[in-house]
Amino acid sequence: MNVAGILNAPIDLRVAELLAARLCHDLIGPVAAVGNGVELLGDDDAEFARDAIALVGDSARRANCRLQFYRFAYGFAGGGLTGPPPYQLAADYLSESSLACDYRAAARALPPEQQKLACNMLAIAAEPLIRGGRLILDAGTDGPELEAAGTGAGLLPEIQAALSLITPVAELTSRTVGAYFAGVLAEKLGCRIVANDYADGFRLVAAARDGGRAIS
Repeated sequence: MNVAGILNAPIDLRVAELLAARLCHDLIGPVAAVGNGVELLGDDDAEFARDAIALVGDSARRANCRLQFYRFAYGFAGGGLTGPPPYQLAADYLSESSLACDYRAAARALPPEQQKLACNMLAIAAEPLIRGGRLILDAGTDGPELEAAGTGAGLLPEIQAALSLITPVAELTSRTVGAYFAGVLAEKLGCRIVANDYADGFRLVAAARDGGRAIS
């Protein structure tokens, strides 16, 4: 599909289905843990019951953090922000990981639509950093810029292809659909996401498309 087609067409049903599957996969762990903890609350052992309460509380918190982040990153449709600001959503979302996130003041000052793109970029960048690392989100000339650093960090070729909207929709998977969605968001804002790898890290930059200025 060409750029004009992407900008004018509604999101493909397959993209919506894959996104839903991906989000359900990410949420099923903490939600299931809440259910398991509730079942254990009836145990006669008081210490065991206390552990179950702690499990329910922690799992509910993790599920809530993910849901709020996903609601903004994938569901924000414009207008005024409600709830926690995006930088707080990002901090809560990454709090259960071993990643440090520096969501800088310039990025916090971006328009909400640009911060929605930024949060999508954060989710993409966090995935390969399984050994921990650091994410720095800043604002560039045309939109958000993200630097990711960590041992063995790097974006898979299929993720880079999806970010660039090279991947046909029929070939997307639940692993690549998030990157494709971010690419579509960037196109709607008049830019594209450029990925550059370097030793033990990579950068994602929202750059104006066709030499123009991105929409703000």
